Amino acid sequence: MKEAGKFNMNASAEGAIKFHLEMAPGPPPPAELSASLRAWFRILRRLELLGQNPDRYLGYAYGNLSRRADEGFIVTCTQTSGRTALTPADFTQVNGWDLTANRLAAQGPCKPSSEALTHAVIFETIPACRFVFHVHSPEIWQNMATLGLAVTDPAAEYGTPEMAEATIEQLDRLGRPSQGVLGMGGHEDGIIAWGTSAEEAGGLLTGLLGRALALGEKDLQDD
Repeated sequence: MKEAGKFNMNASAEGAIKFHLEMAPGPPPPAELSASLRAWFRILRRLELLGQNPDRYLGYAYGNLSRRADEGFIVTCTQTSGRTALTPADFTQVNGWDLTANRLAAQGPCKPSSEALTHAVIFETIPACRFVFHVHSPEIWQNMATLGLAVTDPAAEYGTPEMAEATIEQLDRLGRPSQGVLGMGGHEDGIIAWGTSAEEAGGLLTGLLGRALALGEKDLQDD
C-alpha cells in the first residue's frame, strides 16, 4: 500500500464503501484540524449541497469533505452528511492507499467516506490543494456543459478506481490547477471542488450554484 501522499484510483454508488478498507480503531483527528470543515459543513448543509433526503439517492446521506494533514488527509466519516452539524468524532484519518489493489488504510473512530479514494487522488495530483469538497447539486450537474465544467467519464461510477482514474485524467487535462471544480459524469448530481483553503473550495461551489440558479431563472423568463 502506498504511503500517504502517493496514490492513484477510481469510483461508483452512494453510501456503500467499494474499496477494501484496512481500518484501525483510534481517536478522532485533532479538533482544530477539522474546525474549518465543520464550519463549511454547516454552510453547505443549509444550501442542501450536503444532506440526506428519503426521496434522493435511495435515502443515503450524500456529500463529504476533507483536508490535507501532515500525513495523508482527514475526511468525514461515511453517512454523516445527514446530520445538521458535525463533531470532531465524525472525522477519520486516511494514512495510505493503493489504487491498483483498490485498498485504503484509515485510523479513527469511524469508517471514511465512500469517496475517500477520489479525495486522495486529488491531493496526490495537486500538491497545492489543501481542501476537497464533494457535494450533490442537481442544478449544477444538469447545467455542467453550459457552466463550462470539466466532467469525468460517465462510465466511471462513484467510489471506484475508475472514478479516481477519470478524475486524474480531467485534472491533467486542466493543467492541475490549485483550485477548480469537476462534474462527476457517472455519479448523479456529483460535483467536486478543491482549493488551497476551505474558503476557496466552498466559494467556488456557492458561486457556481448561484450561476446555475440564475440559468433556471432565465429559463423561466424565456418561457
